[in-house]
Amino acid sequence: MKTIFGPINSRRFGSSLGIDLSPALKQCNFDCLYCELAPSATTDKQVDVVEVSTIINELKTHLHDKIDVITLTANGEPTLYPHLDELIDEINKIKNSTQTLILTNSATLVDDKVFSLLLKLDQVKLSLDAITPSVFKRIDRPHKDIEIDKIVQRVEEFSKVYKGKLFIEILFVHELNDTKEEIKKLNEVLLKVRATRIDLGTIDRPPAYPVIGLSYKELYEASHLFDSSLPIHIASRVHAEPNNAPYSDEDILNTLDKRPLTLEDIDLLFDEKSKLRLEELISKKLVITKKIGGLEFFILHENEKRKRLK
Repeated sequence: MKTIFGPINSRRFGSSLGIDLSPALKQCNFDCLYCELAPSATTDKQVDVVEVSTIINELKTHLHDKIDVITLTANGEPTLYPHLDELIDEINKIKNSTQTLILTNSATLVDDKVFSLLLKLDQVKLSLDAITPSVFKRIDRPHKDIEIDKIVQRVEEFSKVYKGKLFIEILFVHELNDTKEEIKKLNEVLLKVRATRIDLGTIDRPPAYPVIGLSYKELYEASHLFDSSLPIHIASRVHAEPNNAPYSDEDILNTLDKRPLTLEDIDLLFDEKSKLRLEELISKKLVITKKIGGLEFFILHENEKRKRLK
């Protein structure tokens, strides 16, 4: 199974070539309510592991000088990948001027080894959805023994020693972590964190559980509850720049498997021939559409069936 997907024009990180460190199945220490992957039991280690050599060989065939970032992610939590230290070293040997980025839920920062190896990356995005233990457990549904107080402490410590670009992401879920009380606690913590940018987001893709996101107006109002000194940014896809690249049938299916796309995303990403290929895949019922929050997403038919079975 392919580990490389994209490139995708990320709303926040530019042209991103993704590396999925768990392409075969979801392996995560969280089971977040808002996750776009189907619900699954949490874990603290990977049982299905891709070899570093496989990833690097695939990366070499896709990497070019128009890629802004090589993004380490996963069907789950990328820092659970047991060879992450070696992989980062191998990527750094071939990446040239391209930046490295990891998207992590922050939980494994309590591990000294993970803490140290993330320092070798050019960019790190840490998620921090809640501070109150009860809210944290409700929204992120963590693996046993994961405590938010310890995560917060390590996020603060990491931000003070990390030399690259540090991003903090808060994903708001309606009537869970969007209260004034919770935002006040988030604000208090973030004032102690040295972040390049703090992204306020919400559910904009079909979630694993029946929860809803905030409107742009609600996100805007929430942003004003944070201290004005904080680098708050309301994450929004409308700022994406066109890419219009060629995608094969396999590329389209692989990309949609990793990330559901709207028609707006398709217009930004695909060239005209690729759009025709997408239409053919839809006619073959390999790709279907699903509506959420007034937006229509293109997803794999196989993924929709998998969610129904959960």
